[in-house]
Amino acid sequence: MNDAGHTRRALSGDAQAAARGRMVDEQLVARGIRDPQVLAAMREVPRHLFLPPELEALAYADRALPAEAGQTISQPWIVARMLELASIAPGARVLEVGTGTGYQTALLAWLAGHVWSLERLEPLAAGAAARLAALGVTNVRVRTGDGSLGWQEFAPYASVLAAAAAPHAPRALLDQLDEGGVLVAPVGGVRSQRLETWRRERDGFRTERHGECRFVPLIGRDAWSGDPDPGPEQQ
Repeated sequence: MNDAGHTRRALSGDAQAAARGRMVDEQLVARGIRDPQVLAAMREVPRHLFLPPELEALAYADRALPAEAGQTISQPWIVARMLELASIAPGARVLEVGTGTGYQTALLAWLAGHVWSLERLEPLAAGAAARLAALGVTNVRVRTGDGSLGWQEFAPYASVLAAAAAPHAPRALLDQLDEGGVLVAPVGGVRSQRLETWRRERDGFRTERHGECRFVPLIGRDAWSGDPDPGPEQQ
């Protein structure tokens, strides 16, 4: 079994499966998510294990939830929408910017061949890596670093997903895309952004916008400097 296959086996089967099924049917399918692999991953990956125990009862609700270090774990629908827009093929090489608690990382590991994930905050990176290891996820590498600069060592990537918002698409993330690869990122102001895709084509990038969203800011050399304190995430 390859690493992605091992990850799928390790993440499947627990007592919260029925709650995840309702989440998928009532929140994702009902709101237009159609990619069968994304829906399968959302049915299998245990979101409740990426939350503090006091929030586990809310794990499959249609809402963002607080996480460590003033960060958030995104609403299931926006996670599924970003995964769908990323068009992740089996075996794909994926870069994630903003590991957070590791929930989206685990979904990416279920879908892709290998995932490299960058997190600015060391406690979050360490916690996510520990959760993923405890769940038997073997095809992810987590590192602390400036997400706006990407992870050049393992580029190019078929997909890059940013789970934090920047004022523009960071140049390094675009440069690290393979031809045909896509960056999915929230772009805009501190308090409100647009979800955008940037697909690398032979003669440049094709950009599309996919509606309003709200994420915590991406802090880095090619994003926001300092902490603009946008308030709680709403997506």
